[in-house]
Amino acid sequence: MNLEELFTVHVNIEKTFDLQNSEGNSVVMITFTGRVTGKYFEGIVLDGGVDTQIIGKNGDPHTLSARYMLQGTDHTGDSCKIYIENNGNIDKTLNTALFRTSPKMITDSRALSFLNRETFVGEGYPTESGVDIKIYRTL
Repeated sequence: MNLEELFTVHVNIEKTFDLQNSEGNSVVMITFTGRVTGKYFEGIVLDGGVDTQIIGKNGDPHTLSARYMLQGTDHTGDSCKIYIENNGNIDKTLNTALFRTSPKMITDSRALSFLNRETFVGEGYPTESGVDIKIYRTL
């Protein structure tokens, strides 16, 4: 599978909220902001971004589901927004990434209208302030 990097979301973690039940399952909700850099889009993560991680008992593999909106400028210079729903799993077999996701996107940018219908891959990499999420287009 060939991939083209579209942009990177530089996540700054703000607050975390967690729950653990008597059966050993836990949920962590992480609010975040950040900025976005890349070939196709530059901008910010609007307030309200949240990542929810569900961790099974005995450390069973866990899932993550993030929802957030970006505001900025597309590669043609037009103002736009991009909504991202990023679902995935922690994958300990990846070489350097923490996780891999399948982002679904919706945008009001005409130049980026392919985001509304194509298939994408996201990968998360640790940073000092949070995580960098690289979004790739499958070719």
